[in-house]
Amino acid sequence: MTYIIAVTACPSGVAHTYMAAEALESAAKERDWECKVETQGSIGIENELTADDVAKADFVILTKDIGIKNEERFAGKPTAKIGISDAVKKAPQILDKIATHLA
Repeated sequence: MTYIIAVTACPSGVAHTYMAAEALESAAKERDWECKVETQGSIGIENELTADDVAKADFVILTKDIGIKNEERFAGKPTAKIGISDAVKKAPQILDKIATHLA
C-alpha cells in the first residue's frame, strides 16, 4: 500500500491549513492509500509526524506558502512542494502526479 505524508500550513494558520489536510486525506482514501497529515496552524503543530511515519513514507507533500517547521526531517525523501490552494482545490490531480512518479 502506498503511504504518503504531508505537512500543511498557511500564512494565517487557520482554515486553509485544515482544508488542505482534509482534501489530501480524502483524495488518498479514494485511492486506498494511507495518508497522515501534520498541520502547522495558529495553535501549533497537530498530528505531528513521527520518525517512523517519515521512514515508511513513499512520498512527502509540503505546502510552500510559508516555511514548514522541521523540514529537514524529509531529506532524501521524494517530495513535492505545492501551494496551499492547490492542496485544497486539486488534491486528486496532485495524487495522480505522485502515482505517476511512484510507478
